[in-house]
Amino acid sequence: MKKIFLLAAAFAFSYAGFAQTDNTNNNTTTTTSVVKADDVIKVNTEKYDFGKVKQNEPPVYYFEIKNISNKPIVVENTWASCGCTTPDKITEPIAPGSTVKLKVQYNAAAAAPFTKDVYIKLAGIDQPKTLQISGEVLAADAYDAWVKDHPKTEVKTEVTTEVKTVPAKTKTKTSTTKEKTKTTSVPSIGPAKNNNK
Repeated sequence: MKKIFLLAAAFAFSYAGFAQTDNTNNNTTTTTSVVKADDVIKVNTEKYDFGKVKQNEPPVYYFEIKNISNKPIVVENTWASCGCTTPDKITEPIAPGSTVKLKVQYNAAAAAPFTKDVYIKLAGIDQPKTLQISGEVLAADAYDAWVKDHPKTEVKTEVTTEVKTVPAKTKTKTSTTKEKTKTTSVPSIGPAKNNNK
C-alpha cells in the first residue's frame, strides 16, 4: 500500500512539473494592476461610534461616499456582518465627482456593546470596501439613569440628509430629505475641552 501511495505521489509531482510553461524566450513582461475600492471612492469616515444608545431605539448613520474616479461607479451590493445592522442599497450609479449617502441602521435590540462591519461591493472590484459602526446599547432604565448623571451634553437625533449630485460637465441636482426623530439630552463621553488657554 505504501508503494502505491509513493508511486501516485511521484506521478502527481512529475505531472505538475510538465504542466509548467517556460516563458524564458518571451521578452514581454505583463503586469497586472489590481484596482481597490479606495482607488475609486472616498468615504467620509470608515468607523462611526454611536456612543451610548437606548435599547429598542435604532440609531442611524449616513456614510458619505464620493466617486474620485473619472468613470461612473456601480454599487453591486451592500450588506452587514449581522442581521441586526441594515445598510440601504445604492441603486443609481455614482457619477464622477459625485457624493451619495449610505444609510446604515442598527436595531439596538440587545443591551450590550456592539461593533459591526458594513460592506460595499463595487462593480469590477473584487474586494469589498469595509466600514464599521460601534456603540453601546443600554437598557431603557440604565440609559435614562446615565443621561441623568451626565446632563451637560445634548445630542440631536434628528437626521437631515442633503444629497448633492454633481456629475462632471452637467447641471447640479440637489434633493433634500428630512427625517425627524426624538431629541435627547446625552452627556459627552470624552474629556472636557478647556477653552481657557
